[in-house]
Amino acid sequence: MAAAEPPVLPWLVLIHQIPPRPASLRVKVWRRLQTLGALSLKNSVYVLPNGDETREDLAWVLRELRTAGAQGSLCEARLVDGLDDAEVRATFVALREADYRRLAAEIRALAKTVPAARRRPLADDVRARLDTALGRLRKQLAEVQRIDFFGAPGREAAAGLLAAIETRLHPQPSTPRAARRPWQRDDVQGRTWVTRRGIHIDRIASAWLIRRAIDPTARFRFVTPKGHVPADGELRFDMFDAEFTHDGDLCTFEVLLRDFALDDPALGPIAEIVHDVDLKEQRHDRPETAGVEHLIAGICRTAADDEQRLAQGTTVFDGLHAWFQRRRP
Repeated sequence: MAAAEPPVLPWLVLIHQIPPRPASLRVKVWRRLQTLGALSLKNSVYVLPNGDETREDLAWVLRELRTAGAQGSLCEARLVDGLDDAEVRATFVALREADYRRLAAEIRALAKTVPAARRRPLADDVRARLDTALGRLRKQLAEVQRIDFFGAPGREAAAGLLAAIETRLHPQPSTPRAARRPWQRDDVQGRTWVTRRGIHIDRIASAWLIRRAIDPTARFRFVTPKGHVPADGELRFDMFDAEFTHDGDLCTFEVLLRDFALDDPALGPIAEIVHDVDLKEQRHDRPETAGVEHLIAGICRTAADDEQRLAQGTTVFDGLHAWFQRRRP
């Protein structure tokens, strides 16, 4: 009887010992590990998710260490004491989320310098300067995406803001919005809706909205976005290249409201809350926002399974909807 395959452990851990001289080697290795997105657990101990690409990346670092006369080991591991697996995943997400927020702030600053509408074309030198800045930010976004192993929530917001600037710089002929036919609910009945794993407020609220106002029978799949190929009958939301995702400064929940022309007055204040929490803004500054943010954060902290997050989040948004119906804001 063949022996069972050993379980794949979730982390690769690089442990190195670098001599004090030359000091440049330690700096070189540190920079290399930062580029790979490795998380420092303690001095000389770095961790990455276990996968073919990350294993190859760390093997090259290990080769560089040994070539330079240093020592190192590469291990597979599961963390059971001190920091556990969930806390390490949360730390990776928090680091990438901070990167996305920083990029989003830079993109918004650039957007303020791009005219929303103009009667004459931009001067060539101005367009070239803006295109250069846009290209730099697009490259930075790609670099963060490459090491975003667990799908931090801020990716779609940053990508949507970049796309909005691109459209303003290089507008394409299109049908005026007033003449466009919105999505029809009949078009999407019985479909499977796909989004990224690790759902947070925008994806939770969007899934709730889909089942409440678009298709009560909707099914959901939560996937790792990298390498995902949509199957027939699937619709994606709050993902890169999704049918429904961030559009400029609109979060996915707001895009669904717009594209399906949903006019329930109680959904408006919910959209404002989701927008400000998801985009870390105070644009609408509703008094309920902080409480909802804390509730969703608590749900995401205690429920690692996306189905559980959605079930608990549905209760939150059902309650909000009932409250705003009563208040008729």
